[in-house]
Formats: sequence, structure tokens, C-alpha cells
Amino acid sequence: MAGSADFDLYRPSEEHDMLRETVRSLAEAKIAPHAAAVDEEARFPQEALDALVTSDLHAVHVPETYGGAGADALATVIVIEEVARVCASSSLIPAVNKLGSLPVILSGSEALKARYMTPLAKGDAMFSYCLSEPDAGSDAAGMKTKAVRDGDHYVLNGVKRWITNAGVSEFYTVMAVTDPDKRSKGISAFVVEKGDEGVSFGAPERKLGIKGSPTREVYLDNVRIPADRMIGEEGTGFATAMKTLDHTRITIAAQALGIAQGALDYAKGYVQERKQFGKPIADFQGVQFMLADMAMKIEAARQLTYAAAAKSERGDSDLTFQGAAAKCFASDVAMEVTTDAVQLLGGYGYTRDYPVERMMRDAKITQIYEGTNQVQRIVMARNLP
Repeated sequence: MAGSADFDLYRPSEEHDMLRETVRSLAEAKIAPHAAAVDEEARFPQEALDALVTSDLHAVHVPETYGGAGADALATVIVIEEVARVCASSSLIPAVNKLGSLPVILSGSEALKARYMTPLAKGDAMFSYCLSEPDAGSDAAGMKTKAVRDGDHYVLNGVKRWITNAGVSEFYTVMAVTDPDKRSKGISAFVVEKGDEGVSFGAPERKLGIKGSPTREVYLDNVRIPADRMIGEEGTGFATAMKTLDHTRITIAAQALGIAQGALDYAKGYVQERKQFGKPIADFQGVQFMLADMAMKIEAARQLTYAAAAKSERGDSDLTFQGAAAKCFASDVAMEVTTDAVQLLGGYGYTRDYPVERMMRDAKITQIYEGTNQVQRIVMARNLP
């Protein structure tokens, strides 16, 4: 049957299962012990980066040609999911490395790929993605950052906002206007380096969640870069940006999925230990129903996310819809499940002594970034299968 064959294409293989075991072991041993401190101190999770780089899990999507692991989209999802299960901030290392570098992989010249994918694969650099601006969020095509041609160079001026891992990453994919009269078709993409003259960063945002992942403004003040750092042809940047998001919204779904699973796992253990009225609260039907609903919704989100990852790998025509659906559904599930986990822990769930309140705060951003869930629904409506 065609349906069965299609299902097998996105069913995790034995290799995927082994990868999950590897990442889970590493996450629990090297990342989880630091997660609370990373959140409390709002500091970059260097321990997680070191552990991921040592195990070659920091940017598994980079093709083998450039020294990467050459992992498929589902493997990338599994890595992000398992890291997010213990620390959402740390999961943004592999997730944003893919977001920042995918435009180069999709549209960059061979020379550009070799130049920037190789250090990323080695763990010598991280990659960030600069699309949003103070006045251009959901309406990304309304950006004001400009890139003006000057001989064999472009000069960039503008401000990018909400940039994940800004200041830590060495490389930045920057969208800028090269022809103001053409709106989205007048936007081009460039690779900007942290060390380029005129690049600076704002103060870290003081956020509700994912506090270990720095979010800062990126300032471009007469940043002069060689023309060969343009990604693709002039005027194709916005199309590349949207194509990138079709693939990387699935990584946000994976992050949301991991956060939700982590919250369920913790709550499940807690209700078996916590006693009231002479027996574990896990014995009460009301609690059992909550856990059942949480697990059911997580599994639905997982199947949707894995199916979208398979479509990403194959480049299916309905990827835009499926990627938006996975991100939207999984993030809504993460918010609901983490809220229920706090409820199951009662007063303890509301304190920072237990991890579910952090997971609840971290879950919220998955409904907002890489396109709000309201925007995801617009995307889905415009791309109904």
C-alpha cells in the first residue's frame, strides 16, 4: 500500500533509535546537571556546547562534503528533541546552527559553502540568522536594513532584532534590502562575520524563558563585505529566507516536543512519589486522565513532526504546509503540557526548585519565534494540501 510505504519513509530507523540513545545519555550526563544554573544565571550553556561539539552533535545537518555528519532531517530533529528534553536553551545550539547555515546550503555558491560549513562542522564557529528587525517581525519583507553595492563590495547598514545566540556565533546570515522598489524581490542574503568592522551587539534581552541562549540586537554600521559573500543571486534573499523556514520550523517543533516530553517525564515520576489521602496521587483518576491527555498530544505532535522532517528531507511539495503545521501544533502542545505539569506538581510546580516551571517558561517562545502561531495558521491556510 502506498500509505504504508510513505509511513516507512519517516519511521525512525534503527540508526535513528541508536542516535536517540546516544543523545539522551549525553544530555542527561553533561547538559541536564547545568540546566537550572544556566536558566537562573541567564548564561550561555558552554558545558552543553562543549559536550555537543565533542560528540559531533552541534551541527549534524552539515553535509559530509564539508566535514559534517551529513545527518538527515529526522536525525537533526531527534538531536534537538533530546537536548530540549533537559534544557531548551542548549537545544538552540544545533537548532540555530541549522537555521543560520541552511540559506548557505540551499542557495550559496560552492566556495561559500566550503568556506563557512567547514568551520561550523568542526565546532570552531556557530551560525545565527538575521531576519527580524525592530519594525519588521511578522512582516519580514518590511525590513529596512540596506546593502548598497560599492565596486566588489556591499556596504550594510541597519539593525537586526531578536537574534538568537548573537555575540556568541561567529557567522550571521543577514537579509538586507538591495532594491527598495521591489519589496520582497529586492531583498538579498549575505554572510556577515562577527569580526567584520562595524558589527556590534546590543545588551542581552531579559527574557521569560530560554535564558541561557543570548538574544541580542545586531548592529551593522557601514559593514563592508566582499560581494562574493552574497548568498545566491541579488534579489533572491527573501525567497531563500522563506524556503529556509519551511525546513527549520520543524526544528522548533522538535524543540517544543522535547520540552513537552521532559515535562511529562518529570510529572509522571512526581505523581508516583507524591502521596495524599494515603496513596500516590497517580492512583487518582483525575491525575491519570491528565497524564493520558498529555502523552496522547505529545505523541500526535511527534508523529506530525517526524512526518514533516521526512518531507523536509525529500523536498515534498507540501512541505510549507506540513512544516507550519508541525511547528504550530507541537508548540501549542508544549505550552499545554508544561502548564499541566506545573498543575500536577501543585505548589511545588510553581517554584524554581523543580524544573517544570522553567519548562513552562521555555515552551512559550516556541509559539512565537520562527513565525508566530497566528502566522503559521495563515501559512497553512494559503497552502492547504
